[in-house]
Amino acid sequence: MDVKINARGQTTLFIVGGIVIVGLIALFLFYKGGLIPSLNFKQDTNPNSFFESCIEGKVKEATGLISSQGGYIENRLNINFKFDKWEKYRNISYLCYTQSYYVSCVNQEPMLIQHLKDEIENYIRDEVENCFRDYVSELKNQNYEVESFYDGFDVNLYPKRIRIDINGKITAMKTGEASKQENFEIAVPTRFYDIASVVQEIISQEARFCNFETQGYMLFYPEFDIDRFRTSDSTTIYQIKHRDSNEEFVFAVRGCVIPPGV
Repeated sequence: MDVKINARGQTTLFIVGGIVIVGLIALFLFYKGGLIPSLNFKQDTNPNSFFESCIEGKVKEATGLISSQGGYIENRLNINFKFDKWEKYRNISYLCYTQSYYVSCVNQEPMLIQHLKDEIENYIRDEVENCFRDYVSELKNQNYEVESFYDGFDVNLYPKRIRIDINGKITAMKTGEASKQENFEIAVPTRFYDIASVVQEIISQEARFCNFETQGYMLFYPEFDIDRFRTSDSTTIYQIKHRDSNEEFVFAVRGCVIPPGV
């Protein structure tokens, strides 16, 4: 029996045949190139959610401590001070200081943002590495075969957030499938950078003009509340608070001091 195929039918056959050939080629390249579908991890071992839950608390602990002590975990150049609302005295670091009379203070941290990054990094270093190891252990507990490499991390300060970039690689394998993960990124919401930028501006003006106009600044930037207190030894304690987040930063300045009795 003769079968006649019209032009439209031939076109359809060519299209279907082309799709099948392309699909076979793609499938061949898929396995030839070693491209393996990602494994579906449980929610508690999703890398982003795991590291965020593991590290965020330590980062906020670091920023809280640093902010309450004038930008340092430890610093010998400080004044022991207590506002009435505080439960105890704190060692508040001088970020601009001179012992001399009539002389403007010297900026102790010209690269303040970089300094704060270093302070946070030093404080959370062990925690980040432990979190990486815990993540690898959790995968092994789920019967994955794991190969891992940890190469430290970086801290970056941005408006509204701190970003932690973990430099590492993890390959997890199970039932012939594998997933490769690397260079993990964690974002911690905070106004730490925004407040630090105000601190940096205050220090700069104190060093240049022996003063900072708090009222004028707050008119332009109403999201910040700036208080200052003058101690008996002519030290100025600044307290900067972000109104929305209630985060604050306290530091000391001593400059342009007039000798007693003058």
